[in-house]
Amino acid sequence: MHFVKVFLMFLLLCGAPVIGQVAQAAENGAVPVMQAAEGQTGKAAKEEKHGIPSRATDIGHIGSFPISNSMLLTWAVALGLIVFAQMATRHMKEVPSGLQNFWEWLVESLYVFLEGIIGHKLVKKTFWFFATVFIFILFSNWVGLIPGMGTIGWGVKTAHGFQVHEPWLRGVNADLNMTFAMAVTFFICWIVWAVQANGPIGFLLHLFAPKGQTTGALKLLMVVVFLAVGILEVVSILFRPVSLSFRLYGNIFAGENMLESMSNLVPMLSWLIPVPFYFMELLVGIVQALVFMLLTAVFTLLIMPHDEGHEKAHH
Repeated sequence: MHFVKVFLMFLLLCGAPVIGQVAQAAENGAVPVMQAAEGQTGKAAKEEKHGIPSRATDIGHIGSFPISNSMLLTWAVALGLIVFAQMATRHMKEVPSGLQNFWEWLVESLYVFLEGIIGHKLVKKTFWFFATVFIFILFSNWVGLIPGMGTIGWGVKTAHGFQVHEPWLRGVNADLNMTFAMAVTFFICWIVWAVQANGPIGFLLHLFAPKGQTTGALKLLMVVVFLAVGILEVVSILFRPVSLSFRLYGNIFAGENMLESMSNLVPMLSWLIPVPFYFMELLVGIVQALVFMLLTAVFTLLIMPHDEGHEKAHH
């Protein structure tokens, strides 16, 4: 059952960039006007520009819907993971070997790790999401480090060599649309899990109801205090998708820009200087996938009834 849920989540991630692309609709409409105003000056500056642009490049359209280079790589990574999981679990053996052994080790390790943090009951309900997010972010980060990502595409020859202006592929999490889409997907799941665990009234009481045993005037004061605390908590909850998306995007985008800068530092040694930084980015890819998964897991644990926390402690 866990594998089925993971497959479904991969399919969901294939369509996740659509959520982020909706947020760019207004920006896309303004781009042609800005380009017309820049004219030849913009073209000249573009030739001298180094570094990765903050915005993903549109490389095609399906009807009127734009397809960006990061979206293309998102689909490729999701498809690759689906195929890999299918191959690893097609012929299940009691004594696993090869791909099945690696896949079961990865899934089981994540399950045990999350169970120790959020408890047995909650991990059974939410593991499919957290495991899929971790695996997808991890391999997306690593695939973005493959040579050729961001350096193969349309461009022109300049005094500094061939400059790519429209790369065909871009790191998945170096696009804010993708990280925001994953954060919004978690936010929707979080609301569903919270309402299922607490009920609609219990969910509101969890946010606004006073805690502790008080009476008289002190109880009235605590009602006012916890009402204010609840409002602050709601604001914090609404900002979670923003913080989750910017944290992941900022780290991955900064890492890719650093690799780009190291490559252009000494042109004749562009193949050597970035090598140590590649190893660092491999570590950053693991850390950022783990941080995203842990933060979403802890946010989910905090909204659960207190009995779940006691159960975790007993385990």
